[in-house]
Amino acid sequence: MGIRSFRPYTPGTRQATVSDFADITKSKPEKSLTKFKHSAKGRNNRGVITSRRRGGGHKRLYRLIDFKRNKLNVPAEVIAIEYDPNRNARIALVQYEDGEKRYILAPLGIKVGTTIISGPDSPIEVGNALPLSKIPLGETVHNVELKAGKGGQIVRAAGTAAKVMAKEGNYVTIGLPSKEVRMVRKECYATIGQVGNVEARNLKLGKAGRTRHLGRRPQVRGSAMNPCDHPHGGGEGRAPIGRSGPVTPWGKPALGMKTRKKKKQSDKLIVRRRR
Repeated sequence: MGIRSFRPYTPGTRQATVSDFADITKSKPEKSLTKFKHSAKGRNNRGVITSRRRGGGHKRLYRLIDFKRNKLNVPAEVIAIEYDPNRNARIALVQYEDGEKRYILAPLGIKVGTTIISGPDSPIEVGNALPLSKIPLGETVHNVELKAGKGGQIVRAAGTAAKVMAKEGNYVTIGLPSKEVRMVRKECYATIGQVGNVEARNLKLGKAGRTRHLGRRPQVRGSAMNPCDHPHGGGEGRAPIGRSGPVTPWGKPALGMKTRKKKKQSDKLIVRRRR
């Protein structure tokens, strides 16, 4: 993948960069593997806004991704690499020998015509899915399960990869992209390789309009509000916060306050916390 920049004809094109989409081989999604996804606009099941500054954006079709990779010992051929508006990684359309088609996350280096397979006896090749117990130490993996059979839940973003570091008893220790080191059950599946579209993190939106296309609405600083609207508000001119640290509109500590539960069940599986 490459990155395209523009001549500064307008203020929006001066800073903006976009993907060159050179790796995309098919423009329209597989109809049987898509469904309509209602945009929640930051609201819960009662219609109350629980995540502010969400709404609008371009309409999307959701692509049904096979995170479980549970069609075992049946070879599949990659027939297309596609764009997915719901994630920053590319997706690969694969067709199994029995004719079934599925979407998977496209690993780095996978091409049309590549054959992939899932199962405990699969070869250690990019795109193949195996239990963690069967993956050699030092190998990079992605789409890692946390519960066997539930499907991959972590290491799914573009350019990310985890590393198999150790095996002991029923657990395999993996190093995550966040630098956290944690143990996962050895029966859990993971896919060999790094997620593709590595340059996604280097893209610049360049203008507010592209942010709105993603469904993100404008933010207003608390210091620009009135005291009745935000604890940071009020004062003459550019006034300081007036507190020991920044807070949310509801008075709770913000920016750096850890919100993880004190006695979370998975704490015992974390060998080293993320930095």
